[in-house]
Amino acid sequence: MIQAKNIHKYYGDLQVLKGVNIHIKKGEVVSIVGASGAGKTTLLQILGTLDKASTETNFELNINNTNINLLKDKGLAKFRNEHIGFIFQFHQLLPEFSALENVCLPAYIKGTSKADADKRAKELLDFLGLSRRYNHKPSELSGGEQQRVAVARALINNPDLIFADEPSGNLDSESAENLHNLFFKLRDEFGQTFVIVTHNEELANMADRKLVMVDGKIVS
Repeated sequence: MIQAKNIHKYYGDLQVLKGVNIHIKKGEVVSIVGASGAGKTTLLQILGTLDKASTETNFELNINNTNINLLKDKGLAKFRNEHIGFIFQFHQLLPEFSALENVCLPAYIKGTSKADADKRAKELLDFLGLSRRYNHKPSELSGGEQQRVAVARALINNPDLIFADEPSGNLDSESAENLHNLFFKLRDEFGQTFVIVTHNEELANMADRKLVMVDGKIVS
């Protein structure tokens, strides 16, 4: 699913990633842990095509047999929309839109009809226990409900791969546990691959593999 080699990242003179190599198989749930500043989020953003590695380092990134380095900006945006879903610590829902509208946005960008997008969004919200929250705006939802809406939004285009950055960082312990279990249920039912950056040891240890980052490198 993901094969990446020689990922370096510099911000001026600061080297954040120091030659990371990573291979993730289809259907795996992989956690990435490490101290703040170890490079976890930077790595996740590069793997998710939201950022680019430093270009002078013979960097390679293949996702689902696609060479990401060969894609131009428009093609990269299309690939990201169709194949990758993102879940962030701060759900990043648009406050002026309802739960249903927030979930539908990636589908609209893809060109899906409103009828089909609405149908798929309602199926996901129902699956996530939010059938009575279609028309509620984010301010009218609990933290756990907002994060489940964000999960539905990440799933709307049936992506092969989901990246999550501290997805339960702002949730209470019960909501966090429910979200963690949901990831594995989604993997088992829909076959998605998950790459999760987390400080939550319980979630990290539930993963099929736990990768530890120290000072810009994967050490175990």
